[in-house]
Amino acid sequence: MKHTFLLKLLRIAISLCMIGGSALAMAEPDPNYHIYICWGQSNMEGNATVPDSEKQGVDERFRMFYTADNCSQCGKKKCGEYTAVPPLARCFHWNNSGFGPVDYFGRTLVEKLDPSIKVGVIDVAIGGASIDAFRKTKYQSYLSSAASWLQDYAKSYGSNPYGRIIEVAKEAQKVGVIKGILVHQGETNSGDQNWPNNLKEVYQNMLDDLGLNGADVPLLVGEVRYTGPCSGHNNVVRKVPSVIPNSYVISAEGCEAAGDEYHFTVAGYTLLGKRYAEKMLEILEKNGSS
Repeated sequence: MKHTFLLKLLRIAISLCMIGGSALAMAEPDPNYHIYICWGQSNMEGNATVPDSEKQGVDERFRMFYTADNCSQCGKKKCGEYTAVPPLARCFHWNNSGFGPVDYFGRTLVEKLDPSIKVGVIDVAIGGASIDAFRKTKYQSYLSSAASWLQDYAKSYGSNPYGRIIEVAKEAQKVGVIKGILVHQGETNSGDQNWPNNLKEVYQNMLDDLGLNGADVPLLVGEVRYTGPCSGHNNVVRKVPSVIPNSYVISAEGCEAAGDEYHFTVAGYTLLGKRYAEKMLEILEKNGSS
């Protein structure tokens, strides 16, 4: 009788171990789920109004991790995973904008990569923000003296945009693998010769906080518009590869400008996004990950 009872306990223990092992196996990140961190200011956020046609037919292999606080308007939850229908950085915009380079970065990747590969994006961007908004030692003092409208945008990321990137990225790492980091920022820091070093600081902090190796996670840095008051900043952007290993400059030449001084049209963002994707595809092919 005692022997039978012990045998039953042993069988239960074995079953629990098997269930636990299966759960652990299921929890392993999918190497075919490629995750990309995208950050910056308004051009990474996307300043063009989202055409209705661009909200249709988005491949379900192109995913987004919602980075803003829970939104009662669209129903998206912080850290939630959704099909990447724009807008991607947050669901609310003062001018109904939100179409940017990340849209055709992801769409181009899923079009060109093996069908077994999914692409997920983490987009945290604040229009008008200095790079200091993303520096761990500077963001609090920077935001405390920033314009109220910029502070309001930052509040959607818990008033800590860098911290929100890390928070969401850690959740994404449970299901996929971070393959690259994209940045489009600099208009607010136009001409600042120390910008590449500050960018290196942010990039290195991301690598350290997420347990990543820079040799495996390239940094793709977009140029600003070729027309307008910030065009000279591209001379600074082009210095980045000499400061940050495994970094690449994405050209904005020929990307159609919007009617203001800083932003792009839908066509301009589409071309810029495709260029980010083409560079990433080149890197993936070189590394045998495509």
